[in-house]
Amino acid sequence: MYTLLGCLASMSVNDPAHTDNFVWNRQVYHRLKLALSLGLRRQLFLAVCDDLQLRNQVAARLHSTLAYPVGQVLYQPQDGQEASSTSAYPRLVTLRLNLNEPNPISQINQWLANYPPPIVGASKDNPGRPLPVPTFQIVGVEQLTKQPVAVQRLFLHHLRLTEESLSSEEKSGFLESSVLLWISRPWLSAIQQSAPQFWRWRTGVFTFAGEPTPARNLNYPERFPSSRNLDFGKLEGSSFNESAIEAKPKAATTTDAKLEENTVVSLESPVKPVNRVLAIPPPPPGFLKTETKLADPSQASEVTSPSLSSLSHINKELSELVIATINTKISQEEDDWQPQQLLLEIEELHLKQAAKQDLAVAYHQLGNTYRLRIEQGHSTLENLMVAILAYQEAIAYDEASPELPDILNDLGTLYWMLYRTPPNVEAGQNYIEQGIEFYQLALKMISPQTHPETYARVQNNLGTAYGDLAKFSNPAENWQQAVAAYTEALHYRSADMDTLKYAACQNNLGTAYWHLGQYNQPVVHLKKAIAAYNQALAHYNPEQEPLKYGMIQNNIGTAYWNLAQYEQPADNLQQAIDVYCEALKYRTAANVPSACAATQNNLATAYWHLANLPQTTKDSKQKLLKLSIIAYEEAIALAHSLSGVPLSFDLFAAHNNLGLAHYQLVTDSSFNGDKPTRSHHLEVALDHHLQALNGLNKQPEAYQMTFAYVVKTIRAFHNELGIHGQNIALSKVPGHLLPEILSKL
Repeated sequence: MYTLLGCLASMSVNDPAHTDNFVWNRQVYHRLKLALSLGLRRQLFLAVCDDLQLRNQVAARLHSTLAYPVGQVLYQPQDGQEASSTSAYPRLVTLRLNLNEPNPISQINQWLANYPPPIVGASKDNPGRPLPVPTFQIVGVEQLTKQPVAVQRLFLHHLRLTEESLSSEEKSGFLESSVLLWISRPWLSAIQQSAPQFWRWRTGVFTFAGEPTPARNLNYPERFPSSRNLDFGKLEGSSFNESAIEAKPKAATTTDAKLEENTVVSLESPVKPVNRVLAIPPPPPGFLKTETKLADPSQASEVTSPSLSSLSHINKELSELVIATINTKISQEEDDWQPQQLLLEIEELHLKQAAKQDLAVAYHQLGNTYRLRIEQGHSTLENLMVAILAYQEAIAYDEASPELPDILNDLGTLYWMLYRTPPNVEAGQNYIEQGIEFYQLALKMISPQTHPETYARVQNNLGTAYGDLAKFSNPAENWQQAVAAYTEALHYRSADMDTLKYAACQNNLGTAYWHLGQYNQPVVHLKKAIAAYNQALAHYNPEQEPLKYGMIQNNIGTAYWNLAQYEQPADNLQQAIDVYCEALKYRTAANVPSACAATQNNLATAYWHLANLPQTTKDSKQKLLKLSIIAYEEAIALAHSLSGVPLSFDLFAAHNNLGLAHYQLVTDSSFNGDKPTRSHHLEVALDHHLQALNGLNKQPEAYQMTFAYVVKTIRAFHNELGIHGQNIALSKVPGHLLPEILSKL
């Protein structure tokens, strides 16, 4: 891994300490949002943030609120001009810096060349005018830290040349738009020193408070396909967990286990009153229950955009959103023809003053049409909002519809999906809470005795939503709510009714119990998690569903590993090892290499812990450490082969743990290898500790602990192999570390 330019290492920005980061960051966010919303041209804003998660949240929130403001997806006319039917054009564009050619101005100009501002208001007598040029926010500058020094310098060189693009309209690359550049504190210092021309043009600097995020793969939940690519016909609301256990270098007895959560959801759509603002998640398979007959697609050629521009009875926001989703170049194709035809049919029903129930059916069909698009993977903001607004209109015209519970459920799912769909991922709490409200409204209208299948489906979806809400607030309380919802669903869902849905719901329940066990009554809840996972496992055929079967085995192994921290450590660790080995029969390097690497890492950690139990015999300890080494090596080798693929475990922790296993193997009194073998293991241990150290330079506590392991390993070289061994070790240490290491020897 490359580091930031050496000359920048000692530079920092001294901001006042913020005792309440949340309040400070909220104020900075509102100032930044206000500055961007003014729509001024040729402004240069710098947003400084070392916490990548916070940066992602703020950037996503800015994009979701400023790019296509809800209710203003199309550019709103000014000065009394008529509305345009121009497709949605963004007011804020988010670009990730191209690390191969780190020139943000060039990227902006290229985007504008590909997507020039549309002309609106054009007529025979009026040439029209272009829509305003968007503001651009640039993210990803922090990734330059991993690039060679030459690339970093090239980035600063391009910033120095930016003055030409900002100062003279005669220049070919003259920039009309405003720019928001996201940077870390070290890069702020670098720009001030090395690109003063760029720095002089700044309009404002917005500094967010937060701890630096290390440039490494975090042990975040591993997921199946993203929500926009879910197979809605197979699993309903299954919150699958993957687990990745990370042994931290604090002491030989501490380990940190984290569960990877995979949600495969198949949900039904809910309904909402017109006077409320809605946002929606994904619906379930086979719900399209509409009676409105569509016209023959062969008549599509008669439907043209000008007809759509004359709509007067349909909610303006809804009609504009529908038009924004239509590609007029292929309007002859059924996918775009159908929404056009439905809009015209709804307008005709309004003109004829048709019965409210008929209008409700027509709006419902429009919502279902977009829901089908969403199920097929097109979960864009516009498609989600069309479905939401259409369902809202359906409810408004027929609040007594027998379809109401299903529409409410669909609305809950659509709101959930807004949370899962970029760019709204980080604005999720409000969406999830709205989804939960719709699910709860749907449940009030359903009798579990008369509609057990629908009732169970909504309860399952409600459990999934509470699990996601736990990421934002009150985790113990929300996971308890998830447990209650899944448990209630299982009261009305049996394996005989639908085997896979029953198994998915049991898996979800196991996941909820596992999370709940991290906050209270760990033994009780972990045992319940294992029982639920085993129930799920019993209904998956490993030959037909090998990946899901292996995933649940992995989850069971993690639950046993977790339980070993509280009772019967030897028995529970052995159970974890057995289950991880079973999981690896199905999570193979050929089929799912990243999942295989995660399970190998888990297996290695379980071996390591079992080896270090006081009751483990010396011979067994040697065997278990060797097995741990093999598994860690498999995990690390696979991880390094997956270039660019996100990992669900901490690779630097795995390097550190592997080094520790090699160190323990040769320093144990029962080791009987010769000097070359001892030297080999110690050299490997030192190499892995140094690799871990290189990746932990922004985590002070972990860095210091790993540094202590490096010193211990060098001492072991001297103890086992004398001064010659110590010299071998010191020759491997980077020069900048030698003074500190020698002082500790």
